[in-house]
Amino acid sequence: MNELLRLLSYARRYTFHIFASVILMAIAGAAQGTLALLVRPIFDRVLTPVRATGMTPLLSKPIFGHMLYLEQIVPLHNRSIWFMVAFALIGAFLLKGICDYFGNYLISYAGFSSVTDLRTAVFEKVLRKGAAFFEMQSTGKLMSSIMNDIDRVQLATSQMLADFFRQLFSAVALLFVLISTDWKLAAVSLTILPAVMLPVNRIGKRIRRTSRGAQDRQAELNQILQETLSGHMVVKAFGAEAYESRKFREASHRLLKTNVRYILQQALSSPLMDFIGLLMIVALLTYARTNIRDNHISAGDFVAFLTALLLLLEPLKRLVGIQNIFQQAIGASQKVFEYLDHTETIVDKPGATKLPEFRGGITFENVGFRYPGAPAGGFQLHGIDLEVRAGEVVAVVGPSGAGKSTLAGLVPRFYDVTSGVLRIDGHDVRDLSLASLRSQIGLVAQDTFLFNDTVANNIAYGRPGVPLEQIREAARSALAHDFIERLPDGYNTVIGDRGMKLSGGQRQRLAIARALLKNAPILILDEATSHLDTESEMLVQRALANLMEHRTVIVIAHRLSTIRRSDRIVVLEKGRIREIGTHAELLAYGGIYQRLHGLQFEQAKEAVDL
Repeated sequence: MNELLRLLSYARRYTFHIFASVILMAIAGAAQGTLALLVRPIFDRVLTPVRATGMTPLLSKPIFGHMLYLEQIVPLHNRSIWFMVAFALIGAFLLKGICDYFGNYLISYAGFSSVTDLRTAVFEKVLRKGAAFFEMQSTGKLMSSIMNDIDRVQLATSQMLADFFRQLFSAVALLFVLISTDWKLAAVSLTILPAVMLPVNRIGKRIRRTSRGAQDRQAELNQILQETLSGHMVVKAFGAEAYESRKFREASHRLLKTNVRYILQQALSSPLMDFIGLLMIVALLTYARTNIRDNHISAGDFVAFLTALLLLLEPLKRLVGIQNIFQQAIGASQKVFEYLDHTETIVDKPGATKLPEFRGGITFENVGFRYPGAPAGGFQLHGIDLEVRAGEVVAVVGPSGAGKSTLAGLVPRFYDVTSGVLRIDGHDVRDLSLASLRSQIGLVAQDTFLFNDTVANNIAYGRPGVPLEQIREAARSALAHDFIERLPDGYNTVIGDRGMKLSGGQRQRLAIARALLKNAPILILDEATSHLDTESEMLVQRALANLMEHRTVIVIAHRLSTIRRSDRIVVLEKGRIREIGTHAELLAYGGIYQRLHGLQFEQAKEAVDL
């Protein structure tokens, strides 16, 4: 119930649409009840002309002390009774259709709009999550929740919500007809409802669990699909097509079994209601056979009662089906609300200050860091004391797993320090607004991420409205302009998913152009020249030289040849700073750096000999 109320809370902005729809659906329901009422004069006055004298009652008994007559609805006294009945039938049908059409539109608009708001809220929430969140989540499962789970919710809060109001008001109107015709008979007939609703409610709870399982199986399938398509080259290179196909087929079969279980549970309620309804109709016909013969009830009264009862079965069946759909939506919404309720740690403090233009430096004061979920004592960084002065180029090197990328990731607050303080110009980064902090930091990473968009839009990413000439100038400084001009559509060329239409060196130069256009005073280069051939590396190094000019730079590198000219080199090992100095000083020191340099020199010599 809490999940359902929370889902409906997203419709508050559309209260007017919902209220207007409720009014229209109520009128449509009243028109449905009127259709059942008109059966009585058809049998008692139209098909039995001998009784066609006086006013034509629609109800056999007064309601609130007043009789309801057909002539009050269709005041055409000079017309025949059949003309009035036909006129009332056509009018009721038209009124029902018009109100149903506009009511359905309004409630569907409110439903679709509220679910769009929900999907946007989930996306924005996920978008603001820290790096730790994405490290713990599968991309495929995240996509499944944002798309497939919310699609289930959308079905319930748009089409099904409209149908809910339609069937609800129809059921109310038909119940009115039953009670006003013969309340005793109606009471006896409706005693079956508890017998039906109890098992239906239990079925609904099972449907909720089954639905959640189906969504989990769907998320598993999406994960396999996403990984296989993204890594299609690895799949082909290792001849793993059969393995991936089998994995996908097994996951599909698990989803099939869950869906079949859902269908079996959902389909059970309809025949259950039909069977009980049939038993009730047989009992009513037995009752009518005696009472019509003894003139205790007219044929018109009984047919009107039976018509209303038969018409009532359909709304009740639909309402049960809608309830099952809502249970399915509630099951699907559980994962969505988990993402919305997830507490984010990397957020602006209340009253966070704006970082002024960077001038001083970056200071690590006894900084320690441990990844979320890591065992106690499992620190990635320990007691880091380091100052990077404005305009300085500081390189961070060390063996794999030493904590180099982790150290750099603390500066833009991709993570927060576990202990100690990280300051920029004397400000604790946790006291600064994220927007002002990250606006002054540029990043060029090893795994360059480009979007399936034009070259120009990738360079100007995050800076809409930038003139094309500024984009071209950034590309020239990044030594990318010439190859961009050779592309089929130049700067308007769409470069494919992750820029796969470009070479590694070209992708890196576009990333450098993007950083140049941002023109941030602090620059982080995280393995920016890794995995490049010699020619591409030379071009990227020249582009990086343009980018690093007049900036404060933290360089993370495995290739020590790329950082010789750094102002200082910081050597990390097992999360601790072991050495600091220039290239020449560290070589002369004879420590870890000298050992790493020697290993790389030997590797380079062996490669040349080959």
